Amino acid sequence: MHLTGKHINYYHICHRKLWLFHSGISFQQTHANVADGTLLHETAYPQRAKRYREVQLDGIKIDFYDPQERVVHEIKRSNKLEHASIAQLQYYLRVLERHGIENPTGLLEYPKIRRTERVVLTDADRAAIEQWEAAIEQLVNLPSCPPVINKPFCKQCSYYEFCYVSEAGVELDLPPLSVAYL
Repeated sequence: MHLTGKHINYYHICHRKLWLFHSGISFQQTHANVADGTLLHETAYPQRAKRYREVQLDGIKIDFYDPQERVVHEIKRSNKLEHASIAQLQYYLRVLERHGIENPTGLLEYPKIRRTERVVLTDADRAAIEQWEAAIEQLVNLPSCPPVINKPFCKQCSYYEFCYVSEAGVELDLPPLSVAYL
């Protein structure tokens, strides 16, 4: 199974979102936050397309990679849930390492708040990524969708209506999750 950056990101945010995404259920195309993020990505650094390369390896797509400096540039619209963005960028760095790129680094960029976070990989990060990959494979192969996590950030999610709207007041009755849930 080829994981994408979204798999890693969603694993750190919500296992239900991860399972739905992997199962091909997506509301990304119609969600305002996704459209805003896409616009930001296309307009924040217009000179990037000329200076950096797009890289596709093992199912991941890195939009802005500087091969001379071995730096991945990842643009995010907000630093909320930053841990998930850092994990996604760490995963990109690990995939580059697996393809022979020595000591890649990353820059997590938030143009709206004019902040940049440098991201590197440690041995502990490499070990954690191995665990994430195994846990994700287990999660996406569950026979049914993991439960709603009911966090404040759920209201901003593109899956919000799917998770919280019920027909005729009937609530979903899902089995308990069989793996450790973040």
